[in-house]
Amino acid sequence: MRNSSMRNRFGTTAAIALMVSVGTVLLSACGPENGDSAPTAAPTGSAAPAAPAPTGSAPGAGAPGTAAPGAPAPSGSAAPGGKEVNGTSAANHLTISTGTRTVALNGTTVDFGTVVRDLAWSPDGRKAAFVNGDGDLVTANPDGSGKVVLAKNPGGETWSHPTWRHATKDPIVTDTGDKALERFAAIVFTSEKGGTLRLEKVATKSPGATPEVLTPSSSEGGGDPIPQPPQTGNTWANAGGHRGEIVYANTPANEVYLYDDYIRPSTREMGKGSQPALSPDGEHLVFVRSVNGHDHLFTRSTQGDQKAEKDLTPSAATDYTQPAWSPDGRTIAVRTPDGISTLPADGSAAPTQVSTIKGLPSYRP
Repeated sequence: MRNSSMRNRFGTTAAIALMVSVGTVLLSACGPENGDSAPTAAPTGSAAPAAPAPTGSAPGAGAPGTAAPGAPAPSGSAAPGGKEVNGTSAANHLTISTGTRTVALNGTTVDFGTVVRDLAWSPDGRKAAFVNGDGDLVTANPDGSGKVVLAKNPGGETWSHPTWRHATKDPIVTDTGDKALERFAAIVFTSEKGGTLRLEKVATKSPGATPEVLTPSSSEGGGDPIPQPPQTGNTWANAGGHRGEIVYANTPANEVYLYDDYIRPSTREMGKGSQPALSPDGEHLVFVRSVNGHDHLFTRSTQGDQKAEKDLTPSAATDYTQPAWSPDGRTIAVRTPDGISTLPADGSAAPTQVSTIKGLPSYRP
């Protein structure tokens, strides 16, 4: 079942339980089906969701992909014509998390020693954040070492799709000292409990802390009251820019929002769609919307005076989902039923398949 603007072809945000002993493996929480809908299973704090090998997610700004289900090590599978395709390298910064314990990056695979779901990278690329097999929020080094449980899942909740929110000093805004910026140093993620989706956050330097609910809001103006954005149904947060901005999707409204509380809270509707991603400079966003039976990629400026949207995949003959920006903002990686493709962020060329690994794309800065 898909909502009015997007077919739920890529799975729920939550982990999908193992259905057979071989062949079907737990995928990433942003799995191949219904990527922006509520999770179907809730990991508990003590028991990991069924899976033959732990899966995970990495923090990140970026590498695409998730290894093919059931693959013991996502090192790439044969592409049409027999060519072996991996698609990741130190040069392109692309990474692919597969919902297993292995992550494709730097042209090889890394065993994180635990399930990695929804891998995301820190702004400096030195740490990865993900949800492990117990449903906990974990950070680790790029080689899988130095794992720290940043937040323990209390049980009865499903956590997914973490993103690193941050801000830097602004020469124009005088009150952006170190303490003022610390509140932006957080990982924002989706929490599903009892069928209700909310965004939560936890400080990056407080292991073992209890997450707080993130409440997007807008400051009241001097005239009529400003309508406040919905507090539930929010999912798929993605951070970008230098002022702690995040974009996220609201599932019931099938709407993408931009939230910024750098100086004062501001939440803006950015258009119908799901699975948004904010560019590294915070100036543009890309999101998914269904058009003529396929999931297309749309982009638009985040500036209030520029509302024009552009369909980056007007001739789509397949589904393009789970987009991620390259560190330089020039390329977008996207998941397809056949693996990972990339395309210019300005839409000047059609998507090109770069990997047959099927997973969540992300870029490591």
